[in-house]
Amino acid sequence: MKYIKTEINLKTAIIRIDREDKLNALNSDVIVELSKVLDNCIADSNIASIIITGVGNKSFVAGADIAQMLEFNSLEASSYSKDGILLFNKIEKSPKPILAAVNGYALGGGCELALACHIRYSGENSLFGLPEVTLGLIPGFGGTQRLKKIVGSGLANELIFSGKYIDSKEALRIGLVNKVCDNVIEESIKLCNIIAKNSPLAISHAIKSMTCGEDVPYFDSFDVENNFFSQLFDSYDSKEGMKAFIEKRNPLFKGK
Repeated sequence: MKYIKTEINLKTAIIRIDREDKLNALNSDVIVELSKVLDNCIADSNIASIIITGVGNKSFVAGADIAQMLEFNSLEASSYSKDGILLFNKIEKSPKPILAAVNGYALGGGCELALACHIRYSGENSLFGLPEVTLGLIPGFGGTQRLKKIVGSGLANELIFSGKYIDSKEALRIGLVNKVCDNVIEESIKLCNIIAKNSPLAISHAIKSMTCGEDVPYFDSFDVENNFFSQLFDSYDSKEGMKAFIEKRNPLFKGK
């Protein structure tokens, strides 16, 4: 891979986007490579969770590649947008938790990438924003949909319409990030190590319940939860987890 670097820390895959000279901006090649790496990590039974971050200390992902987009016509722009949306949907629907470790600029497509992740940890000096309107554009990788879901329509409208940046403290205050950290990678790995102790089958069902529940009317979403909840009672992990609780020992989950 030219633009993606991957390392394994215990049961956590750390994926780094490596275009530091371009502030890790997302061009078409990065999108393709990141999609392939994610497929491999999701398929690897030894990996429990995934961290996505950027190389260097200045930028998580500073946005889409404006130099590449400048040459697009509407058909090429549509294809580029669809590729990004498919990738970010894959992240949101991943059966394994994906955490964004935001280590600097998370602007435009970078902010949209963070929004697609299940959990967002931020370094103290990170900046977030969707400044596409300042370029005569709008977010094209799902930002108009995900941001309002996470922070509410009013704040999403303000950020998208103004194109302004917010710092990590403000991002935490409005619920855009879960935590602000001195060492974002270290803290992200700590959380992933906690997650790795739990049933991977239960976690994947929780993700499915939350994502599928968004596609149905509110009161019907409880039936979605009931379905995934009850399915787990036929699994090894649920029997092992409840038995270990009664026996006052640590469970040995197998993900089945």
